[in-house]
Amino acid sequence: MTTHAPPVPVPDTLLPRLARLRDRIAETVDERGADDPTAGDPLRGLYLSEEAVRYLLAPAAAPYASVFEDSGHSGDSGDSGDSGDSEHFGDEKETDRLGLLAARLGLTELDVRILLIALAPDLDRSFEPLYGYLNDDVGRRRATTGLALDLCGLPAHFAAGRARFHPSAPLTALGLLVVEEPERPFLSRSLRVPDRLVAHLLGDDTPDPALAGHVHALTAAPAAYDGEFAAKLAARLTAGPLTVYLREHREGDGLAAAAAALRAAGYEALHYTGPEDRVPELLREAGLRGAAVVASALPDQPAALVRALAHSGGVPVLLTGPRPYDPQWCERDPLVLDAPRQRAGAVDAWSAALRQEPGFDLAATVAPYRLGGDRILRAAHAAQDLAGFDGTPVTAAHLRLAARQQSASGLERHARRIRPEVGWDDLVLPAGPLAQLHELALRARHRDQVLGDWRLSAGGGRGHGVLGLFAGESGTGKTLSAEVVAAELGLDLYVVQLSSIVDKYVGETEKNLERIFTEADRTDAVLLFDEADAVFGKRSEVKDSHDKHANMESAYLLQRLESFDGIALLTTNLRANIDEAFTRRLDLVVDFPFPDAEQRLALWRHSLAAVPCEDGTDPSAVADAFELAGGSIRSAVVTAAYAAAGRGAPVTTQDLREGAEREYRKAGRLVPGEGNW
Repeated sequence: MTTHAPPVPVPDTLLPRLARLRDRIAETVDERGADDPTAGDPLRGLYLSEEAVRYLLAPAAAPYASVFEDSGHSGDSGDSGDSGDSEHFGDEKETDRLGLLAARLGLTELDVRILLIALAPDLDRSFEPLYGYLNDDVGRRRATTGLALDLCGLPAHFAAGRARFHPSAPLTALGLLVVEEPERPFLSRSLRVPDRLVAHLLGDDTPDPALAGHVHALTAAPAAYDGEFAAKLAARLTAGPLTVYLREHREGDGLAAAAAALRAAGYEALHYTGPEDRVPELLREAGLRGAAVVASALPDQPAALVRALAHSGGVPVLLTGPRPYDPQWCERDPLVLDAPRQRAGAVDAWSAALRQEPGFDLAATVAPYRLGGDRILRAAHAAQDLAGFDGTPVTAAHLRLAARQQSASGLERHARRIRPEVGWDDLVLPAGPLAQLHELALRARHRDQVLGDWRLSAGGGRGHGVLGLFAGESGTGKTLSAEVVAAELGLDLYVVQLSSIVDKYVGETEKNLERIFTEADRTDAVLLFDEADAVFGKRSEVKDSHDKHANMESAYLLQRLESFDGIALLTTNLRANIDEAFTRRLDLVVDFPFPDAEQRLALWRHSLAAVPCEDGTDPSAVADAFELAGGSIRSAVVTAAYAAAGRGAPVTTQDLREGAEREYRKAGRLVPGEGNW
């Protein structure tokens, strides 16, 4: 035997309203029955007799009783929310969900009455035959616009009353009421209340299924964002709902600022990432929950989405994006603000996200990272997961790896990513260049403090970037040094592929460079322009169109480097090839000298550190006889190692000499002591 679950009772707070609505329906039935000759016809609504037609054609015997008359309102605005006609509806505005919803969204008393009339059949089935009777059609068991006006005591020609059903009116704009059957005459169009609103009024807060996958919880912003900007925006949101566009310089800054302001204003946030056709459901959900809407990742053509969200009624809406606001997006401009930039190394935010005292220098570890929004929380959680996998406490290495994962970049379309696996011990350089490399890492860590807090930026829209030039012969360690600097900062190194930049068509090279710089600005990474002479070369006298366009590329780069916020390194084999205007904009120029005999010996020994060598193998003679740079020395050791591996024996001094000779011949140089070894 099948058992049925007991019906869910109507909330007690709605019962008085429904009772008053039933009384009003009874009055309307009595009014019609007093002079309607078809009132007692059992087939009423199924056909129209001559008597019924004459009745319908007869003028109304009594004037309409407007709900506005009792309270002295003229009704010309349609916004009379405090009607004194309390005998039909209760005054429980703040004691039930319907009243709270009306107060939150600024619905008038007339709006509440219309909504309750449309809602009644979804709460009490006995209203269906009553509505069928009043609609003069037993098959039309929902309220119509005409019936709603009748029950509210408003004449059908009353413009302010009819306006409450307009698509831009609060009830319909917020998705609380659906006016169906637009092909019918206005007064016979059916009214329906969405199931989500019915469920909410009955105490069910399950989110609308139509928003599944499009709405996400907005993670609380780090404490670093709770500053003056968040406080001012929170005060403005508390004063009244509005639409705000937060332009972000870096991805995540807008979301972080929005989360901090909404938290201070006491709003729940619905983070929306869906299309514009789900906006009605989104605004309704936000209205029911008393939440604000935050929309990021705006589409390439955002006008439709922005326009739909701008008509939000009583729901605060915050939009974020990197593009400047375009007045063409919306008829009524939102409040346009620049989101505060996230500082590199927000130690307090990282410390709060880790929820434990780290066993390493947290400030030095996170100094290079400018993660915004919830990226710090996600990076901290990822670091804890990595530590759990290794079975150790969270280390600086875990945190750096997690932070790099949160700074995923589109740079790989134009550059080759190198995950640094070297350190300072891998560099064999004189003290001068080595000290400059350490200074470069220091500048990258403290640029926000020096250029921002201490106001040492040159102004004029200049960025907080760090730019360095590595000059020296091929193989002297320029690229390796860039990798070491990236490793010291805990960042990935992206080597720009010049083949993906330079284009034969006018203007395309600049576009490719702009894509790279824009992506590098929003990514925590070190950008390396290897063999930078190709794009940073000297400008020349204009003799033909090629010279003109080459100079235009240089001029663009000069301007773009001024506003760059990232870390960029340039390498060149000949410093004189770099335009002096670029040199002026560089923070450091590091000259890599050709190694002397002592440094060459250190390079040979460093390259052989993990290679099995025969007893007595000594690279001293080879280092003294062959003037090779570090890159060539490594290649010579690789050649020697392959020769030894082929014999199944350790590396010998003879193997090292043969490797060095191979490098000399590759370079077209005369091998010293040929045949005398």
